[in-house]
Amino acid sequence: MRIAIASGKGGTGKTTLATNLAALLAGRRMTVRLLDADVEEPDCHLFLHPELERREPVHVLVPVVDDARCTACGVCARVCAFKAITVIGSTVLVFPELCHSCGACALLCPEDAIHEEGRETGFVESGTVALPGRPGFQLVTGVLAVGEAKAVPTTRATLAAADGASVDVVLVDAPPGTSCPVIEAVRGSDLVVLVTEPTPFGLHDLELAVDMVHALDQRCVVAVNRSDLGDDRVRRFCASKGLEIVLELPNDRRIAEAYARGELLLDAVAGLEDKLSAAWERIAAAAQRHEVAS
Repeated sequence: MRIAIASGKGGTGKTTLATNLAALLAGRRMTVRLLDADVEEPDCHLFLHPELERREPVHVLVPVVDDARCTACGVCARVCAFKAITVIGSTVLVFPELCHSCGACALLCPEDAIHEEGRETGFVESGTVALPGRPGFQLVTGVLAVGEAKAVPTTRATLAAADGASVDVVLVDAPPGTSCPVIEAVRGSDLVVLVTEPTPFGLHDLELAVDMVHALDQRCVVAVNRSDLGDDRVRRFCASKGLEIVLELPNDRRIAEAYARGELLLDAVAGLEDKLSAAWERIAAAAQRHEVAS
């Protein structure tokens, strides 16, 4: 079962839910793999402190021009839809940051003057989380290199770490928003849990996230953080769309303090484990309904 945890905006408590759910399920003797696919700002490790076991670079292919063979005919520039290669006089300029690795320039160069080489754009780390009093689990963290504009290749490499994995549950901590890296992170999940808050911004971005999930022909449920603030517009929106609210967390100072200390809420806030357990039962049931419907 693969569950993606996403949010229309940052700061809603998405990572808090992902890390605590992973610890909860591991405590139930389930095999869990948590993928931190928020590669521009991964922070699951701040709460889980994994023992790192592997680090693999992420490479994308970019064109390299052989000046000795190039005639500056301009075919490569004309076929590049992303303006990553251009010809000025007798010089061919390549802009690797714009390249989408489609390979058209190398394939269509009449002089066979272009080949592709790997350029590192990030890395993926894997390690074991050992929690006091709880069984451990695997954490996979994708990290985008500083200055890189395209996160999708690193996101994709992070998700690939779960391919063929013999585990009960894969949890994906997706980036916030509705951009391409988010779509890549949630695509193919059995269920998407959208974390929001009862504020005008929270509702606005929840609506966008729901539209994104439905455009991907996937199902989603909602978790509401700081649920006793704001008004009931988020609940009314969920009711109008037939969205199940699987969890409501109050605006509790103990939660904020545990978060600030980098602690798991399961260990710091009495009674929260029962609430998360009930939420997981709803999430698992919704995911199974989706599997049956598919």
